Amino acid sequence: MSEEINNRKYRQQVLLDLIRQLHQGKSVDEVKDRFATAFDGVSAEEIAAAEQALIESGVPVEEVQRLCDVHAAVFEGSIEEIHRPADPSDIPGHPVNTLKRENRAIERLVGQIRSLLDKLPESEDELKQRIERLTEIDKHYLKKENLIFPYMEQYGITAPPKVMWGVDDEIREELKTVIENLKAGDAASQKEAILAVLKKIEDMIFKEESIMLPMLLEVLTQDEWKKIAHESDEFGYCLISSVPVWSPTTGEEARQVQKEAREPGVINLPTGVLKVEELVCLLDTLPVDITFVGKDETVKYFSQSKERIFPRTTAIIGRKVVNCHPPASAHIVTKIVEDFKSGKKDHEDFWIEAGERYILIRYFAVRNKEGEFLGVLEVTQDIKPLQEITGEKRLLSD
Repeated sequence: MSEEINNRKYRQQVLLDLIRQLHQGKSVDEVKDRFATAFDGVSAEEIAAAEQALIESGVPVEEVQRLCDVHAAVFEGSIEEIHRPADPSDIPGHPVNTLKRENRAIERLVGQIRSLLDKLPESEDELKQRIERLTEIDKHYLKKENLIFPYMEQYGITAPPKVMWGVDDEIREELKTVIENLKAGDAASQKEAILAVLKKIEDMIFKEESIMLPMLLEVLTQDEWKKIAHESDEFGYCLISSVPVWSPTTGEEARQVQKEAREPGVINLPTGVLKVEELVCLLDTLPVDITFVGKDETVKYFSQSKERIFPRTTAIIGRKVVNCHPPASAHIVTKIVEDFKSGKKDHEDFWIEAGERYILIRYFAVRNKEGEFLGVLEVTQDIKPLQEITGEKRLLSD
């Protein structure tokens, strides 16, 4: 046992040394041999555990992210495929099957873009169209970040989601930049940038299928996979269509149906009494999206209005609010909660442009009559229609 512990500590030290070398300017090719030697025969789970230990010791997520390209360079095509009697990859509608179908579609589109790059300048118009279509990858990443990562965190797998989310955001930003530059100039000048983002996308596919999915298949229950499948529709699908409904029958599902069939109770409030159904529909009818985070900094509730601005799924209930945001903005969320808890602030506002929408995001500290902090209320609204209001419209107006 002591030898195993020493080996793990040694591998963590190797990772730390490699991060430093990458930070100092060494290339992936210069460090990958040492990585391969130190982690020869080691499972993807142990590599992820070593990375997680580094993050818990204080190493920034962004630094651990630097190892992603090293993983891909060393292990691509060599991690042994995991076989199961009923491989979820073969079950239509299962989230694993859907994720892999999307990845195959992404790979085909990436291959087409590579071919078009070799035919410039004649292929420039078609190239722009294909790269624009590649932005559908955002749907793929949103499902991963909002449906899959919360379960990984619940099972104590916290480092891989943070690292992968950071790389997802890099891909989004680089795609956005490429598209903007293509509109402003010729495609040939963007060839290197396009190839770079395509390589990152391919590497992420490898990480999802060789590292993330094996971990999930080890720990997630069928009921949890079912919830992920059910809530995937909210985000849509990346480059594929006709995703069938996967409906496994389990004892737990039957019990849940019986539970939901019972007559709902009522909630006694200081200013009235509402049935549960009335309260749910009332909150969902509000012209704003609301999310409530408890004083323990976990998500406890969100409304489900018809035109929700930011995606929410039941998978986030019980999730640490800081993990519901991209790593790059996590420190802002932490600061808001700290200021609310200390009493330094009672609210904070942000506003952003999102296509044709102008989004106002407001955070409020929720306190009881004694001033005790109970949590944070997030209220989100598209205020562009309000900004366009002029004149008056009275109750008696036509």
